[in-house]
Amino acid sequence: MRKFFADFYCSLRSSLRDLVPIIVVISLFQLLVLRQPIPHLGSIMVGTLMVIAGLAIFVKGLEIGLFPLGDALAHAFARKGSVSWLMVFAFALGFGTTVAEPALIAIADKAAEAAMQGGVVANRAAAMEDYAWWLRFTVGLSVGLSLVLGVLRIIRGWPVQYLIVSGYFVVVVLTFFAPREIIGIAYDSGGVTTSTITVPLVTALGIGLSSSIRGRNPMIDGFGLIALASLLPIAFTMVFGMLV
Repeated sequence: MRKFFADFYCSLRSSLRDLVPIIVVISLFQLLVLRQPIPHLGSIMVGTLMVIAGLAIFVKGLEIGLFPLGDALAHAFARKGSVSWLMVFAFALGFGTTVAEPALIAIADKAAEAAMQGGVVANRAAAMEDYAWWLRFTVGLSVGLSLVLGVLRIIRGWPVQYLIVSGYFVVVVLTFFAPREIIGIAYDSGGVTTSTITVPLVTALGIGLSSSIRGRNPMIDGFGLIALASLLPIAFTMVFGMLV
């Protein structure tokens, strides 16, 4: 227990250190450039303390919960020797966590509003909800498939740089054919697909899986799943825009 509190205290100090540059920048611009007092200073200080504590708790939770869970799942699937179930799990993990990602939900809702204003979607709540849902479904599908591709890459030992370069080549080509209204949404969708829950699990899964397979190096083969999970949604969203 004593070690736990000591580690948590270190996490608190680390969170405070990470937030100090942000606090300094905001304070300097507020006081020296805008020359205005910081509004609601008491509430901001309380909120800052809550953020520091929340970050420390989150980091500690990753260390004792999600990272070991992802690593254990990877080793369990490797011992089971079932590639099919591993692929199913990778797809379900990517799809399920992405569809429920709050940032993606916000992007999809804003995209539906913009599509309505641009005349792409009828000015009806049901039509906008359908557009937002199918956009989220498309992105979730792409993330699920990207994790399947990433796991297959680890198993086969494919170099990640070839997949990334090929993927971005496809994205660049699609950019010339996709509707202008969807291009910005597509690139933003690629940036919000990986959440605070998905990233630790996926990273631990990749490292654990590469550690369990003979001939694989965790430093070389264990990383890259997040890059694929951010790449494929861009291409899929552009295709979604062309079809819709």
